[in-house]
Amino acid sequence: MLPLRQFACSWWSCLLNSRAPCVKTLVHGDQRRLFNTSNSRMTIMPAWVIDRYGSNDVLRFTKNAGFPIINYPNEVVVQVHAAGLNPIDVSMRGGYGAATMAMKRDPLNINQSGSEFPLILGRDMSGVIMECGLDVAPAYFKEGDEVWAAIPPWKQGSLAEFVVLSANEVSKKPKCLSHIEAAAVPYVAATAWSALVNTGGLNKDNCAKKRILILGGSGGVGTFSIQMLKAWGAHVTVTCSQNAERLVRGLGVDHVVDYTAGPVEVPLRALEKFDLVLDNVGGDTESWALGLLKPWCGAKYVTLVTPFLRNTDQLGIADGMLQTGVTVASKALKHLSKGVHYRWGMFAPNGLALDDISEMVDAGKIRAVVEEEFTFSQVPQAMLKVEKGHARGKTVVKISSGEDSSE
Repeated sequence: MLPLRQFACSWWSCLLNSRAPCVKTLVHGDQRRLFNTSNSRMTIMPAWVIDRYGSNDVLRFTKNAGFPIINYPNEVVVQVHAAGLNPIDVSMRGGYGAATMAMKRDPLNINQSGSEFPLILGRDMSGVIMECGLDVAPAYFKEGDEVWAAIPPWKQGSLAEFVVLSANEVSKKPKCLSHIEAAAVPYVAATAWSALVNTGGLNKDNCAKKRILILGGSGGVGTFSIQMLKAWGAHVTVTCSQNAERLVRGLGVDHVVDYTAGPVEVPLRALEKFDLVLDNVGGDTESWALGLLKPWCGAKYVTLVTPFLRNTDQLGIADGMLQTGVTVASKALKHLSKGVHYRWGMFAPNGLALDDISEMVDAGKIRAVVEEEFTFSQVPQAMLKVEKGHARGKTVVKISSGEDSSE
C-alpha cells in the first residue's frame, strides 16, 4: 500500500509532492535521456503547438516537435493514445495564466520571455508508458502499463504523440475504459477531488445524506462530481438547462433546476438549505449562493471560478498573489460572520486520487461522459467545440492510431 500523502489546497504547491517511495528529490547521474526505439533514437514527434497566444488560428500542426526528455529519475515517458480538452486549454491558448505558468516552469527567471513556445496544449491524457526513470519502481509503473493523468498547466500537454510526466501525476487506467473514455476523466476528476475533498472536506465516510448543490452540473466537472457524490451517498441538486436534464438525471441527480426558466436563485431558495455548494459558473452567483447554505453548521461554498490567474497576469506574480490573498481573506471573514465558509477550489494534480477514482470506475460507480470525439487532424475543430461552451460532457481527441486496449 502507498503511504498517505497530505496535499496542499493550492495547485502550485503540488508539484513538489511525491509518490513514495519511487520518487527522490535528488537527481543523480545523467538522467537526460531520449526514448530508444528498436530502430533509432527518436528526437522529434507530431504535435499541435502554438507559437504565440491568440485565437484558434494560432494552432499549428508540426511533425517536428521536440521529443520529451526524462530530466528527473521519477519521470515517465507516455505514448498518448487520447487527449481530453477542457476550457483551461482555450484560456491558455489566449495567454490566461501565462505569468504564473512561467514562474512554475522557470522559478529563477533564467529564460527569456516567450521561452514556453512552442507550447503544447491538452491537460487530459490516456496512454501507454514507453520508458521509466531510474527511480520509478517496477512495483508501481513499468513499460507497457496503460495509464491516465491530469497534466499540470505548467507542463507540455497531451496534443502530441508523447508526453513526459512525474510518476506522482499518473495512475493505472481503469481496465473497463477505452483510452478515448479514459481521457475524458482525469482533469475534471482531479479538479472535483481538489474542490470537494481537499477544500470541501467531503469523503466517502462523511457524505451520506448531505445535501450538495452543483451550479453548472452538465459540464465535465459537474458530471464527474455528480457521480462521485452519489457513490458516496449524498443528496445532489444541480442547475443546468432543460436539454441537459436527461443527462444529469441519468447520472443519478436527485433534483434539477432549469436555469433557463428564469432567475435560478428563486426556485433554489424554496429548497431545503445545503451543506455544500460547488460553483462552476461564477459571475453574480456569489451574491446569492451563500444564502443557500445551512448557517452555523460548517457548510461551505466552494467556487472554481477565481481571479487568481487573472490577478497574476495583470499585476505580476508578487502583487497578484497579494491581491488574491486580500480578496479571499476578506470574503472568507465576511461570510464567516454569517455562519458559512467561503472557499476557492483549484485544480491539483493528484495521482493517488486517480488511483481511488480508477477503482470506482472499475466498480461501475463512475462512468466517462464523452460528448464528442475528434481525430488528431481535427484539433482546431475540437478546440472551437470547447470554446462554444454549454458542454454535455467532454470533448476528446484520438491521438495514437494504435489499437485501443478495450476494443
